[in-house]
Amino acid sequence: MGDSLLGLLPILVMFVAMWFILIRPAQKRQKATAQMQSSLKRGDKVVTIGGLHGQVDAIEDSAVVIIVDGNTRLKFERQAIGRVITD
Repeated sequence: MGDSLLGLLPILVMFVAMWFILIRPAQKRQKATAQMQSSLKRGDKVVTIGGLHGQVDAIEDSAVVIIVDGNTRLKFERQAIGRVITD
């Protein structure tokens, strides 16, 4: 009985290590990104996941309207916003 538990110990240690190295940081990043996307407001300067820079003009339920190049308005899903630019 004790030998079988001792044999499982390396597998358990590997699982715990993988949790702290890979899974936990990814969950934190995902949570921070979701919070950033839900707290967008008009006037924020943003960059989409495609690399498009613009300024938030309007916010809808699941979409964000971004002004690009002065007067061009583009509509994106909230999930397409990669980051908010802070000066």
